[in-house]
Amino acid sequence: MKPRIAVLGCGYWGSNHIRTLKALGALHAVSDMNAARAEGFATEQNCLMIAPDDLASHEEIDAIVMALPPQYHADAAIRAVENGKDVLVEKPIALTVADAERAVEAARRNGRVFMVGHVLRFHPAFEQLKRLIDAGELGEVRYIHSHRLGLGKFHTENDALWDLAPHDLSMILAITGEEPVEIRGEGAALLDHLSDFAHLHMRFANGLRSHLFTSRLNPYRERKLTVVGTKAMAVFDDVEPWDRKLAVYRHAVWQDSGQWAFTTNEPSYVPVHEGMPLTRELEHFIHCVETREEPRTGGEEAIRVLKVLTAGTVSHD
Repeated sequence: MKPRIAVLGCGYWGSNHIRTLKALGALHAVSDMNAARAEGFATEQNCLMIAPDDLASHEEIDAIVMALPPQYHADAAIRAVENGKDVLVEKPIALTVADAERAVEAARRNGRVFMVGHVLRFHPAFEQLKRLIDAGELGEVRYIHSHRLGLGKFHTENDALWDLAPHDLSMILAITGEEPVEIRGEGAALLDHLSDFAHLHMRFANGLRSHLFTSRLNPYRERKLTVVGTKAMAVFDDVEPWDRKLAVYRHAVWQDSGQWAFTTNEPSYVPVHEGMPLTRELEHFIHCVETREEPRTGGEEAIRVLKVLTAGTVSHD
C-alpha cells in the first residue's frame, strides 16, 4: 500500500502535484481554503476533499504536500508534523530563516520526513551533470552561473529572487557542497516594491565564484546553468530538447610565450534519460515516506537556501 497523500493548496503548482500524485496512485485527498476549487479537484480526481483545518489531524492521511503562499508554509508544516504527518513543502518553505528552522526542528523532534520542493534537483539532466562533476570530467569547478528569465509570474509576497532563485541555488549548493562565504545581491523593482530583476554574486571558501540572474520581466524565456571547470565546461539548458539539454564544451586555454591562447571545440551532447522532474521528485518523497530515509532535498538544504536568499535580498521600501 502506498502512503495516502493529501495536497494542501490547489493553485497552479498544487494542481500539478494533484495530477502527478494521482498518476502515481498516491493521491488520497485535496484541500484548499477555496472549498469550491477543492471540491472540483476532488470530483475530477475521485478523491476526498478535506477542509484545511481538519487535514493535519485526519486519520486517513499519512503525508501532506503543501503548495501554499510561502508565508503560511511554516505553521502548516508544524501542525502537520505534530500530528504525525510527513510533509513535502514547496519552495520557499518560509519567508524567514527563523520560521524555516522552526518547521524543520518540529519535524526532527516528531520523527517526520521533511522535504522541500526543489524540483530541479530531480531533473535527469542535472543529475547527469552532477555525476560528470563528481567523476572529475570537468576538472576543478571554478565558476557557476545561472540564468532563469521570463515574463511572470507576479506575486504579492514573492519577488523575482525568492520566487525563481531557489531552484538554481539548490543546484549550485549541491555542486559546491558548501555555503558561500560572501553574498552580494542587486535588485530592481519596476512594478511595485518587489524586485522584478535580481542578481546574486557569491564567493566560496575554496575560491569558486558564482552568480545568479533572475527576471520576471524578460521578453524571452531562459533556463540555463553553466559550470566552468579546469578541464571542461558544461551547460544544462532546460529550454533545449532532450537530446541537447546537457552540453559539454572541451575548450582549451593556455599560456604560450607569455601570451594567452585558446582553442574552441563544438559541444558534445551528453545522453539524458527523459523523465518529468516533478514525477521523480514525488516518487522520491513516496520512497522516503515508506523507508524513512532522509530526502535528497531535506530541511537543512531548505534552510541553507533561505540563508542565501535572505543575505542577497535588496529592500525597495
